[in-house]
Amino acid sequence: MVKSVTVVGGGTAGWMSASYLKAAFGDRVSVTLVESPGVPTIGVGEATFSTVRHFFDYLGLAETDWMPSCSATYKLAIRFENWRAPGHHFYHPFERLRTVNGFPLTDWWLHDAPTGRFDKDSFLIATLCDANKSPRDLDGLLFESSQEHKGPRKRTTLSDQVTQFPYAYHFDAALLASFLAEYAVGRGVRRIRDDVLGVELDERGWIASLATREHGRLSSDLYIDCTGFRSILLNEALAEPFESYQDTLPNDRAVTLRVPVPPSTDRLQPYTTATAMESGWIWTIPLRDRIGTGYVYASDYCEPEDAERTLRLFVGPTCDGLESSHIGMRVGRSRNSWVKNCVAIGLASGFVEPLESTGIFFIQHGIEQLVKHFPADGWRLDTIASYNRAVAHCMDGVREFLVLHYRGAARADNAYWRDAKTRRIPDPLAERIEQWKAKPPDAQTVYPYYHGFEAYSYVAMLLGLGGIPLRAPAALALMDSTAAHREFGLVMETAGRLLRDLPTQYEYFRRH
Repeated sequence: MVKSVTVVGGGTAGWMSASYLKAAFGDRVSVTLVESPGVPTIGVGEATFSTVRHFFDYLGLAETDWMPSCSATYKLAIRFENWRAPGHHFYHPFERLRTVNGFPLTDWWLHDAPTGRFDKDSFLIATLCDANKSPRDLDGLLFESSQEHKGPRKRTTLSDQVTQFPYAYHFDAALLASFLAEYAVGRGVRRIRDDVLGVELDERGWIASLATREHGRLSSDLYIDCTGFRSILLNEALAEPFESYQDTLPNDRAVTLRVPVPPSTDRLQPYTTATAMESGWIWTIPLRDRIGTGYVYASDYCEPEDAERTLRLFVGPTCDGLESSHIGMRVGRSRNSWVKNCVAIGLASGFVEPLESTGIFFIQHGIEQLVKHFPADGWRLDTIASYNRAVAHCMDGVREFLVLHYRGAARADNAYWRDAKTRRIPDPLAERIEQWKAKPPDAQTVYPYYHGFEAYSYVAMLLGLGGIPLRAPAALALMDSTAAHREFGLVMETAGRLLRDLPTQYEYFRRH
């Protein structure tokens, strides 16, 4: 039976894993985390999925417990700028579509659009984002109270989600790791600050122990590899192959800046911004006390010094004198994330560029699946295979969704963006795109395995990007559109009421 777990590597992945395991199993499983004192956590601004709330719920943490410690803010959507054309923007919101007579509202929008903004006509959140609104009123109530959790707090996971929660978070990843370290240690996780010098295998090729600089050999039943792109347990010691996504997602580098900015009414935006550039895109993540920003680019089209120059010009004088960080990204996934008695979580498992804020989501999904597949009664090959399928399906699905962003973008003003239209794409995606040209995406025609994105996300991206033509279902021409126009009017009316009633995000945090 597995009674002891050693997590190798701190940072967000390590401390999320240790915290979740301790919340799940308490003292019935001992958890040790080994982190090198010489490897600092990269404190970039981090954006998340709305499902991350399940992680905090599982740990029994309310927003007031952790958000102040992590410079956290709310995120209602991603704002995409310049992907269709310079000056154009649209939102990918955390909001499921309304349905009229069996068809989503965006189908009716394609049939008879009230305005040229599909996102404001079909969703409430786009209007709230344009006005920098908080998703909660000054009393702390969620703007769609029917979606607020009622009754005693309960533990939920990604797979328990029924309704679309209307927001996620931005936070400082280094601060979150520090907060979770204190949380985990306070609940019994053993923390060892030491360098891992080697990994010792037994006669079966399983991990027998870790050789450390000051603590000698450390042994455990199960090892979790949270050592980032190096993956010193899974990829190095156990020689598990890494499968690159580089042929379909060429962005392989990033340059980042931490820009201190005092809170202000016009800066604290409730969304992440992804701005298309000449060789990639720039993220902008507004935290309470600074902006996290970075340029994700393809090294085949841009040199590091040119990328940094582009980012600094984009940010402006507020970044003068600030130190930048250059990061090489390993885009793809390990063939298997669980091999023998080692499970890789986070970057050691796999990574795609952070275009849809999937980094924390992959960590959360990996550790939740590990708890669901935990080998409490011994090692079973079918259990390990089931875990690996779930993780691989999730990452491959995200890969497909991100490839769609580039294939679907109307922008084609240089070699980088023109090549995005001819680069190889996964065969299933090519088939799906042809289906969507005849009928917009629905639950039956998007990637079929769980990967965090539903059909409404595909529809929002295709309508916003503009490079793949969609048409309304032909049946709508034979149907009465009165109810659809009534629903468009209700969206506008409700959005207007929320604009009057909700504070800006800046006002909300100033109060709380």
